[in-house]
Amino acid sequence: MSTSTGHETRIRIERDSLGSLAVPTSALWGIHTERAILNFPISGLQLGTHRHLVRALAVVKKAAALTNTELGLIPDDIGLAIASACDTVASGEVDDAFPVDVIQGGAGTSTNMNANEVIANLALESLGHPRGSYEVIDPIGHVNKCQSTNDVYPTAVRLALVFALEDLLKQLALLSESFDERGHAFADIPKIGRTQLQDAVPMTLGQEFTAFAVTLEEDQRRLREAAALLRECSLGATAIGTGITADPRYVERVIDKLSAVSGVQLTRAHDFVEATWDTGAFMTFSGALKRTAIKLSKICSDLRLLSSGPQTGLAEIRLPPRQAGSSIMPGKVNPVIPEVINQIAFLVAGADVTVTMAADNGQLQLNAFEPVIAHALLQSLSWLTNGCDVLRELCVSGVEANEALLRSRARASTAQATALLPVLGYAVAAGVAHRALVSGQSVFDIAVSEGLLQPEQAERLMAADSCGDAISVVTACQ
Repeated sequence: MSTSTGHETRIRIERDSLGSLAVPTSALWGIHTERAILNFPISGLQLGTHRHLVRALAVVKKAAALTNTELGLIPDDIGLAIASACDTVASGEVDDAFPVDVIQGGAGTSTNMNANEVIANLALESLGHPRGSYEVIDPIGHVNKCQSTNDVYPTAVRLALVFALEDLLKQLALLSESFDERGHAFADIPKIGRTQLQDAVPMTLGQEFTAFAVTLEEDQRRLREAAALLRECSLGATAIGTGITADPRYVERVIDKLSAVSGVQLTRAHDFVEATWDTGAFMTFSGALKRTAIKLSKICSDLRLLSSGPQTGLAEIRLPPRQAGSSIMPGKVNPVIPEVINQIAFLVAGADVTVTMAADNGQLQLNAFEPVIAHALLQSLSWLTNGCDVLRELCVSGVEANEALLRSRARASTAQATALLPVLGYAVAAGVAHRALVSGQSVFDIAVSEGLLQPEQAERLMAADSCGDAISVVTACQ
């Protein structure tokens, strides 16, 4: 039934087991969603902001509708209308029809019902019926046929994470390539490596940047390994894993159908009862995300330190200037891009704690806190994806080396004494280093002046040392 208020806002009255409630006539959602809007004014972030989750919900519902239609559990015209509505939802056209807050009670029931109602109303319109005509297509009786929030929601969350991870992996690969490119560009620039913030041994700036590329490549592999656990799902388990209310034929077919519809190869959980409450895959995936975030943060801290100064710090590299750094200090430029990545990492680490606490506090046959798990992980993925893109585009691709300073420091550093070890031994080399530190001369100049090395030996050692080639250092004087 539709009516209007004194402000001409048109509404329809819908009913559920708790009573009746007014829903805007224009709304694609229904009474269950409307109650959730009233009950959970928490974060101000609507479900529709998690694009991959909305898409995943639509994909799960489509697989269910097609399976139910093939089995004759719902009429063909209704099943096909539901499937078509799912395609519309998956496309992103109606994300604003998912207004439920991302933080919600009920183990995701509000999210599941939001999807059921939107899909039902889209299907109704496609068949020429007004929104809210649930006697024709019912959100529960048809769209949610053979399903429960407790198998639909975790399955959709898993799929959403797989979808979102592809975006992050793409950006990580591009970022790794950017570091590798800088590594090749800096391959012949010598510098002094540091341990515990103290000068240690010679290396090249290229080696430093190439190592950044390699570690990001490794994390792509680790993320894929963690995501493999997400491909095991419990669709068909319904409420607590016993499959109650679901046709046994549906249970046998729906996961294969979901694999076909989603393009993601999924497997059926070994034990549906265990799978309904187990959130271990989310914890493992969260840990992998945290690992990547912390590595990115470490790299960005290194970039900030290496670019510090630019006159009284390390000043070994120059980051692209992106904005004025102070309202009162003229000319100051801050490393704002690495700083924002650091902050993303802090939040991802905090999200991992949230996931851990939520996993710990699920009781008995269901974890009621999967909505906060989903939000924490999807937000982490989104921010890391955006952060990698920004870091590559606005920072790494434009990093420059302060080559003259690096070469001067490398030649003057007492760390060069390490190259003397294979020839002179530790005790003699340590003495040379000490005298170089006191006098300000290079270790090679002192070694030559004291007759410990021939000039040509020193030249070969310096050349090998600047490449960080330990084998060449050992063989240069043989």
